[in-house]
Amino acid sequence: MNASVPRAAKPKSRQMIVDAATLILIDREGSVPKVLLGRRHQGHTFMPDKFVFPGGRIDPTDRRMAIASPLDPRAEARLMRQVSRPSRSKARALALAAIRETYEETGLLIGSRRDNPPKAPGPAWAAFANAHIHPELSGMHFIARAVTPPRLTRRYDTRFFTIDAQAVGHRVEGIVGPDAELVELVWLPIMETARLDLATITGVVLRALDRRIEGGLSHDEPVPYYYMSRGQFRRDLL
Repeated sequence: MNASVPRAAKPKSRQMIVDAATLILIDREGSVPKVLLGRRHQGHTFMPDKFVFPGGRIDPTDRRMAIASPLDPRAEARLMRQVSRPSRSKARALALAAIRETYEETGLLIGSRRDNPPKAPGPAWAAFANAHIHPELSGMHFIARAVTPPRLTRRYDTRFFTIDAQAVGHRVEGIVGPDAELVELVWLPIMETARLDLATITGVVLRALDRRIEGGLSHDEPVPYYYMSRGQFRRDLL
């Protein structure tokens, strides 16, 4: 009787790391600045019930959406560091992804209202055209970058942006609710966010943002980049 030949084990598929962006809105109208966070639906596979900043992956149309004002050149330059194919188009698309995802998850449209609508490159940007809101990138600050650790079910290379809440040009109601991606929104001073159920990186970025606000949110400050390499946590500066 011939012995059976064991089959070679299939190599484990490598997790794809997806480019993503998120936006932190800051409300400065009171004596203490507040930031906007949303609680994810408990049915989500990725970070259920966690409080997060609105955000998500890049959509192909983000590269083609018209803008009313560009990113600060210093922010744009840092967005192009330590990437395989750096380009101004990708840097702009990351900022636009943060704006689009903020609308999709909160109903808030970042930009300025004009008489004529912007030309929307696809359905993902239709709400901006309908409200005549032209995305403004000049007020956005690039403040952090982080890659999701390998142990999680999904992995993102996320760029964190921040912008003043006065940049909101329009609001669409009915986006947040019990059956939506975000079930509630909260505005809180950074010092009070520690009581929420946050992902580790969210807390890290909030503490870094607090320091940057105290320093005046300068584009000249280096941007921290967090990732894992050979099982070790790394923090580089861009």
